[in-house]
Amino acid sequence: MQFTDFTRLDLSRVPSPCFVVDEVALERNLAILKRVADQSGAKVLAALKAFSMWHFGDLTAQYLNGTCASGLHEARLGREHYPGEVHVFSAAFAAEDLQEILTFADHVVFNSCGQWQRFQPLIKDALKARPSLEFGLRINPEHSEGEVPIYDPCAPGSRLGIPRSQLDEASLEGISGLHFHTLCEQDFKPLERTIAAVEERFGDLLHNMKWVNFGGGHHITAPDYQVDELIEAIKQFSAKYDVQVYLEPGEAVVIGSGVLVSEVLDIGWNSLSQAILDSSATCHMPDTLEMPYRADIIGAGLPQEFAHTYRLGGLTCLAGDVMGDYSFPQPLEIGQRLMFSDMSHYTMVKTSTFNGTKLPALAVWNSLTDSLSVVKTFSYDDFKNRLS
Repeated sequence: MQFTDFTRLDLSRVPSPCFVVDEVALERNLAILKRVADQSGAKVLAALKAFSMWHFGDLTAQYLNGTCASGLHEARLGREHYPGEVHVFSAAFAAEDLQEILTFADHVVFNSCGQWQRFQPLIKDALKARPSLEFGLRINPEHSEGEVPIYDPCAPGSRLGIPRSQLDEASLEGISGLHFHTLCEQDFKPLERTIAAVEERFGDLLHNMKWVNFGGGHHITAPDYQVDELIEAIKQFSAKYDVQVYLEPGEAVVIGSGVLVSEVLDIGWNSLSQAILDSSATCHMPDTLEMPYRADIIGAGLPQEFAHTYRLGGLTCLAGDVMGDYSFPQPLEIGQRLMFSDMSHYTMVKTSTFNGTKLPALAVWNSLTDSLSVVKTFSYDDFKNRLS
């Protein structure tokens, strides 16, 4: 999925490897999300777990209501660089992290009744200083929509969310909202079914809540997403239970907005032609191995689709550090630049320096004006300072 013609980008203007984000495509996505908020009454938060390039914090704040975080560091980034609300959920909070979070977050969501009860002394102290602080519980509707088990938060035995059988209703005093999350890169229909499951299992509690968070995984900015149906469903749910609805899109903020530029370092042969790149699947785009999925390369095709097929591999020692088999109309050359498409989300937030691999630079491009700025480069010190 790519909304920008990146073939117009002069790749010699950026170092390699490099993530390049088109600010025009990003703003397109943000405008769609703002339309959902304006027309439905929902509040929309950017999920920093998917994309936390804080260079765009002020731009994001022009369209969205704030950020959601998965722990202290993301939450601090949201407070410092993204004007708006800061919501925090964690599978479990460490006491020292929670103590700091309580000094600046707007919503704090717990994953168990046990943690909510255990941290009452900290919570009561925080409320004395900040009476507007609100708390929620993440519920598990035991309704699975995930197509890939590793990304299914409602799979049997999931550690995420409280099943109704484990929800201690006596501990709900002080809880103003409920949070659920079942989706991963999905359209409206799975959300519609999830809402029905939430109402079936937790409907008797919803009238007592101030807000309900529909979580993330909504592919709202994808071309075929049923935006009008989402808006209507939010309006109906909000009216029925008199609650403020929140959405937490992550990927939807940046789908189709970025590429990873990579350079061919070497070409060889073992059963088929091989090309080694200066990037790495395991270090720079780990979801291609974890989900797994095959990333598209602009101008390339499936194996044998074009005349010249290569297996593209990364430069680490991991035998499985392979992007896949791709075909090209012309033979690859050493020094040639390639572009992996749709590489903004769940890439730079997951990069690692395994093998001492250099992290890709970060660049911002405007596809309308052709202006380009390399906003961040990484060096040996970034590898060294993670260790001791």
